[in-house]
Amino acid sequence: MLRSSQPLTGPNRRRCREDEALLGTALGEGGRGFILDTRSAQAAKQARMGGGGTEPKASYPRWRRLHRALERGRPLQESFARLVETCSDPSLSMDRWLGRLESSRWLSHVKAALSTACLAAQCMDREQSSVLVHGAEGTDTTLLVTALAQLILDPACRTLEGFQGLLEREWIQAGHPFHLRCARSAHSHARPKQEGPLFLLFLDCVWQLSRQFPFSLQFGERLLLTLFDNAYASAYGTFLCNNEKERSLCKVKESTHSLWSWLSQPEQQQKLLNPLYSHNALVIWPSVEPQSIQLWQGLFLRWIRPSQHLDEAWAEIQRLVEEN
Repeated sequence: MLRSSQPLTGPNRRRCREDEALLGTALGEGGRGFILDTRSAQAAKQARMGGGGTEPKASYPRWRRLHRALERGRPLQESFARLVETCSDPSLSMDRWLGRLESSRWLSHVKAALSTACLAAQCMDREQSSVLVHGAEGTDTTLLVTALAQLILDPACRTLEGFQGLLEREWIQAGHPFHLRCARSAHSHARPKQEGPLFLLFLDCVWQLSRQFPFSLQFGERLLLTLFDNAYASAYGTFLCNNEKERSLCKVKESTHSLWSWLSQPEQQQKLLNPLYSHNALVIWPSVEPQSIQLWQGLFLRWIRPSQHLDEAWAEIQRLVEEN
């Protein structure tokens, strides 16, 4: 699976035969592939009219383009803010709660992300085809899809160590701009243009996978909550800055500690591991039916509903597993 941050050719750019040859090499002799564009067809058309690029069909005859629009930036941030506001109001009646939950559209974003990742995974697993994931900038929805698709396909990514490697490779080194996207919380009245909880959306999708496949992920909800907290406010340098160049200029690795080092300590790992984990070498295909997508209560309701009893139940499960 490939990812692209820039269109390969465009109306104001010459045809790039090197790019065409590169993608041809990726396919191999007689192979076919899919270009999965996370922009809508209309958005891609508008970008092309404004001087942006695209991959013309004539230059890439063995690639089929698929559009699966995923929101990012302000629309996603507004959805997140509405959801948090709804979950923080314990006075709502049942009808108002359900209405405001639906109007936030957060669960629709979760469904769309999982559906697109499943499509990418299906193209690779069932069609035996190469997939090029294309987004507006290549550092947001592109990473969301490629990371989720790997979780679905690769059991190694579902281990604690493999998941940390996935985050490092697909989010941090690939240049997701954490500083811009996670500059403020959902409670802030300011709405910076660059704000957007793409990483949170990814974590929510991972939680959906862990709920539907409770034995297939080696880590539990506590790791996902820890990652969310550290993406917005952290004593570690792992999620600082917007890309590797900025981290190098700021000497992040020399002046801060790594979150991964802390999480790798035995006493911390014990808290993060899923006691029900059993290695599953198969592809895990999540259900994306509306009835299957649920609110991540452990995150969105943790400020108004204590988790003591859930923590005690989890500890009891862990004790029983260890005894047997």
